[in-house]
Amino acid sequence: MKTPSSPPEPVEEPAVPGTPLFDAKAMIAALPQEPGVYRMLDAQEKTLYVGKALNLKKRVSSYFQKSGLSPRIAIMVSQVARVETTVTRSEAEALLLENNFIKALTPRYNILFRDDKSYPYLCVSGDAFPQLRFHRGALDKKHQYFGPFPNSGAVREGVATLQKIFQLRTCENSVFAHRTRPCMLYQIERCTAPCVGYITEEAYAEDVQSAVLFLQGKVDDVREQLQKQMESASAALEFEKAATLRDKWQRLQQLQSKQFVESATVRDVDVIAVVHDRDVTAVNVVMVRGGRHVGDRTFFPSHAAGHTPPEVTEAFLAQHYLERPAPSMLVLDDFTPSDTLLEALTAQAGRKISVVSRPAGERRVWVTMAARNAKLAIAQQLAQKATQGVRLTALQEALGLPEIQRIECFDVSHTMGEATVASCVVFDRGAMQNSEYRRFNVTPAVGGDDYAAMREALRRRAARIVTGEVPTPDLWVIDGGKGQLRIAAQVLEDDGLNIALIGLAKGPERKVGAEDLWRWGEETPLHLSPEHAGFQLLHQIRDEAHRFAIQGHRARRNKARLASSLQEIEGVGDKRRRALLSHFGGLKGVRAASADDLTRVPGISKAMAARIYAALHEGTAE
Repeated sequence: MKTPSSPPEPVEEPAVPGTPLFDAKAMIAALPQEPGVYRMLDAQEKTLYVGKALNLKKRVSSYFQKSGLSPRIAIMVSQVARVETTVTRSEAEALLLENNFIKALTPRYNILFRDDKSYPYLCVSGDAFPQLRFHRGALDKKHQYFGPFPNSGAVREGVATLQKIFQLRTCENSVFAHRTRPCMLYQIERCTAPCVGYITEEAYAEDVQSAVLFLQGKVDDVREQLQKQMESASAALEFEKAATLRDKWQRLQQLQSKQFVESATVRDVDVIAVVHDRDVTAVNVVMVRGGRHVGDRTFFPSHAAGHTPPEVTEAFLAQHYLERPAPSMLVLDDFTPSDTLLEALTAQAGRKISVVSRPAGERRVWVTMAARNAKLAIAQQLAQKATQGVRLTALQEALGLPEIQRIECFDVSHTMGEATVASCVVFDRGAMQNSEYRRFNVTPAVGGDDYAAMREALRRRAARIVTGEVPTPDLWVIDGGKGQLRIAAQVLEDDGLNIALIGLAKGPERKVGAEDLWRWGEETPLHLSPEHAGFQLLHQIRDEAHRFAIQGHRARRNKARLASSLQEIEGVGDKRRRALLSHFGGLKGVRAASADDLTRVPGISKAMAARIYAALHEGTAE
């Protein structure tokens, strides 16, 4: 066996659009003939397009069954790797929900109107001038939290909405404490500039109170409060203040009439439906926050076979809401929680939780919608598993292996040897297991040595397999040729592991989709066509490992470069660096400061401030 003359170069090209990974026929077969919203995503899970439909089945199928699509739509369809859908009660509601998704996700193929403008939470901090921000993680009692929301996009949309109406600050405290002039958000009427005293603490507190009422769904109270403040300002001949309050009232009125799906009877509510279909159990949660339908999530519990829907519901309530506060109302389908469970939920939330166990009227419509979403999610999961099952069987036959269930794939990413990161992604149980992905910050003796980097990552992974920390996979896929494959084989031999081993490398033409598939012990590569189902599965897994490695490498590289950026500026020694970091509360604050702000630090002249600012912002415009 010949050794390659030099290591292959790191692979950093994205997957080619239109790689045949998407089974449109199976997806269309699972769609309902109901109104709703659909979201098209690419292989990197980025939203390509959001649309609404009176009949989801007819509308979505038209993209994949019609000929003569416009060039723009044809390009979009060629990139679709998955389609998500949400059933709604009417086309009108689908229109409003579509608008929410478009604003939150900014899809590449939607027309976007820029108007004036883990579960994540929206947080209002407990500072003297409270900050509006996105939050994940543990909740601190000194702040106010609203949510949880189904995704980060819904929170960021809420932040943008509150900025537009109430103009609360969103900057970090380190930036807020050291501003000498208002930032751009003040110029575009998204902040009242409390950092430089353009608004009093009392007036700002009124805006915060209005924002809190708005988040609680008490929009009528907000309008009434603004009306009273406007009349009071007019009576005091403060006409400029009255005009500002009038503008807020009008923006709130316009937003309420155009963008919000309101419920007459609920403000914050989770509607939960459990569906068991074709040996699959799904729990769908439709979320309403402040009277607005913000989306839904579907959960697929493990080991649910043989359990009744009430048992699944009780387990979900216990595990889900004991980790996060429940909303003020839970709407369940023919299930009444036990007194113990309800008491625990109430204690966790710190307020009374109202439970509707036999919904009627509008609430019954919400439950029906959640059940439809759960059925649709089951159908889509079964279709995906069927497709992946065919691909797995085809790969197993092509490699001549008795069984393949669990696959681990490895890749290495770096820039000229800097910040090398290796990735390990896992395919198991018919799908990619994101929670089992791992990255390795590796430090080869010679920068850019892909062989050494791969060896270090594989040894660390093998050690976890030997100790039983992770299950033993049936197949290791290495992104590389015979050289990387030889290293992987040596690692397996040293640790006494019996794992099938293949490498996926570009052939002589270096074309994506024409890779050589190297099997350990074979002198010649196996060539599979891009249409081969087994090759499609390998391609999908390898692309995911590639994406995950690049993402980790970029984060590590940027962190290292940012940390050393001050040290690399001529004239900035340890003393000035410590003074800057102390004054602005960290490097992030230094970077956010203007050149004028920098001159306020002892020892920083105007010329030095200009040099620091230029160095920290070099390439920002690009």
